[in-house]
Amino acid sequence: MRQAVMTKPGHIEINDVPFKFNLHSNEIVLQIKKIGVCGSDIHVYHGEHPATPYPVIQGHEYAGVVLSIGSNVKSVKVGQKATARPQLVCNQCNPCKRGHYNVCQNLRVQGFQAPGTAQDFFVVPEDRLIVLPDQFSFEQGAMVEPTAVGAHATNRTSKIEGKNVVVSGAGTIGNLVAQFAKVRGAKKVLITDVSNYRLEIAKECGIDGVLNVAETSFAQGVKDFFGDEGFQVGMEAAGVQPSLDVLIENVEKGGDVVIIGVFSENPKVNMYFLGEHELNVLGSMMYKHEDYEEAVDKIAKGQIRLEPLMSKHFDFKNFIDAYHYIDKQGEKSMKVFIDF
Repeated sequence: MRQAVMTKPGHIEINDVPFKFNLHSNEIVLQIKKIGVCGSDIHVYHGEHPATPYPVIQGHEYAGVVLSIGSNVKSVKVGQKATARPQLVCNQCNPCKRGHYNVCQNLRVQGFQAPGTAQDFFVVPEDRLIVLPDQFSFEQGAMVEPTAVGAHATNRTSKIEGKNVVVSGAGTIGNLVAQFAKVRGAKKVLITDVSNYRLEIAKECGIDGVLNVAETSFAQGVKDFFGDEGFQVGMEAAGVQPSLDVLIENVEKGGDVVIIGVFSENPKVNMYFLGEHELNVLGSMMYKHEDYEEAVDKIAKGQIRLEPLMSKHFDFKNFIDAYHYIDKQGEKSMKVFIDF
């Protein structure tokens, strides 16, 4: 089978390797059909991801077809579409024991600390598998993972319903976080970025308001949109210092700031605002199984719109070209797919 290996930052080798499997009774073989390229993948490509060694087989946003199942597998049949969570957890540490396996003390993520799905066939256990509706496209299936990030992040804050929300960063993750904030009943949602292209995509996805912080200051844009109500929840999805700064400085006292973005450099935190304004700064790490299930449900119901986010496709043999495209297009690329 074909396998794409990132041997070092900026370099991918396509290898032909044997695929032999002796399935355990609880395992499934997926034939991979689509992979989505994510912002974290780009960090790995540039050697800026803080927790990824090389060589690495990337691919954690994916969809495929069930090729074979173990003897005890009951939830899926051969030929069905499926995806799976990429988390490898120990089930022994305290976070795992209390059900917070997404922050397992020994967490490894396929595509980062363990081999991912940039290969024709991939084996997953049944407990991490998500069966996709027949009507799902493989692109939708590959986007369940980032949608689940939005599902989880918007549950990290204390009841988002009825609150005003600002999402900083209008890339794919920020867009999906903003969409899920609306699904959860946020009063008004404003999304910010420096790219008018990404902000136009946000409008297509039904986000209430958009703000280009390169053209209008964050504080003024928030005032214009929310008036005297301000905002009570800030969602940081850009992973850059200025994004964190403006959320902490402008969120309502006693409000929540949820950190979703991956920072290539550790940011400084304004501890004055954090302490004096009694803010809650919360981390959000990936998702749980129920977040995947909710993502599938909301996509199937049309409550989460994915089509405006789908930018471009690259054939597996041209894997590296997807990264070149993202580097060159920058702000004008959203979700890029690898086709098998």
